Amino acid sequence: MGKPKFTIQKSKNDKYFFFNLKAGNGEIIATSEMYNSKQACEKGIESVRKNAPIAEEEDNT
Repeated sequence: MGKPKFTIQKSKNDKYFFFNLKAGNGEIIATSEMYNSKQACEKGIESVRKNAPIAEEEDNT
């Protein structure tokens, strides 16, 4: 099994950028919002990397 990874994609109309977080088996486990620029998308990835380890779980069921 490989390592988890972020993949940057462009929207179907090539106007926006978004990222997927893929598990080691290649399954998508998270998808971001749409960003207006690749730079903003990369900042979103850095935010997830920084904040995920301290994130709490909230059950709204």
